[in-house]
Amino acid sequence: MLEQALSGVKVLDLTWHIAGPYCTKLLADYGADVIKVERTGKGDPTRAMGPFFKDDPNPEKSGPFLHLNTNKKGITLNLKSATGKKILKQLVADADILVESFRPHVMPGLGLDYQTLEKVNPRLVMVSVSSFGQTGPYRDFKASEIVEYAMGGEMYSTGIAGREPLKLGGNVIQYQAGTVAAVATMGALCTAEDQGTGQHVDVSIMETQVGSADRRIMYILSYIMAGVITTRWPPPREAVRMLIMPQGVYPCADGFVNTLSLPQWWPRYIEALGMPELKDDPRFQNIYSAEAGMEFDAIWYSWLADHTKEELFEIFLKSKIASAPVNSPEDLLKYTQLKAREYFVEVDHPATGKVTYPGAPFKMSETSWKIRQPAPLLGQHNEEIYCRLLGYTREELMKLREGGII
Repeated sequence: MLEQALSGVKVLDLTWHIAGPYCTKLLADYGADVIKVERTGKGDPTRAMGPFFKDDPNPEKSGPFLHLNTNKKGITLNLKSATGKKILKQLVADADILVESFRPHVMPGLGLDYQTLEKVNPRLVMVSVSSFGQTGPYRDFKASEIVEYAMGGEMYSTGIAGREPLKLGGNVIQYQAGTVAAVATMGALCTAEDQGTGQHVDVSIMETQVGSADRRIMYILSYIMAGVITTRWPPPREAVRMLIMPQGVYPCADGFVNTLSLPQWWPRYIEALGMPELKDDPRFQNIYSAEAGMEFDAIWYSWLADHTKEELFEIFLKSKIASAPVNSPEDLLKYTQLKAREYFVEVDHPATGKVTYPGAPFKMSETSWKIRQPAPLLGQHNEEIYCRLLGYTREELMKLREGGII
């Protein structure tokens, strides 16, 4: 069997929180040998981020940390110490990639900037993931998810028309930035392997939003090309009804379904409802009538309440209506399509036992994605990396620990 796509690629992971660790997770899950370097004592701040396994706020049971750090080996290292910097340079000498997510002044302040590390390893690809990039007046500013969402422009288009803009939930921006960073890393790695020269990759989380696949590119082009500023949409219940057919999310017997309508689909809705009499009903002869829409709603909501999401999915599929169930996390874990593709995987971690995780973001026919090991315990691989890889003795390892170096 062939090795994984990135087998043999050596990565030093100096990232924390979400964006950087997601970048290195993608590399690790496709075979790269990733060493996660955490600060001594508390480790990655994500270890304090919930949700926690069985609601136990243990740094080894953080859901985000466990998911973001599969397939990585973990060590602790104090980069502020002279010995810590020396050790990092030893690791850099044999690395292909180093990914860090500090503010731009941190690595130069430690004497570990790209110009310094390039001298240690000319083929090194160094990837820096920061809120606003390595240059510009905002370079050293801190930013949160909501700040980057707002400053990147996307927040302007989300929320209710006539009200203040709103941020959509979750850490979508961080994961998207991590994905962009992983793609950029692979491009630089290909160049290093082809030309024998490394480079410094600068990823600005804000800029991944300005050019975001989440509507932003389309909206910016609309303004550049036609001067159109995208406005926030009114909620469906308050919008002017354009068609009598439904448009949007609706409740059913066991949840919600989403459906899309086009004017020519009126016969399809009649077929789906099993009510051929509606074809000649005088109330529905004008499909653009708001009054007719209200009359149809009474029939529509009552009919939906008698059917489950799966029943509706089958009915709409047969009638060629664009519709789908609105799946909850519980639904996804047992969803037929995802089960058939074996999307979810079970990972056995010493602190949690076996837990189900999201799986491969894409599949490769010859070089598979797979879980080789769970996220590391804090400092779990100190002995392996320092003694077996770098040649330190156990006595030296103990001194490093006692001196607060690891």
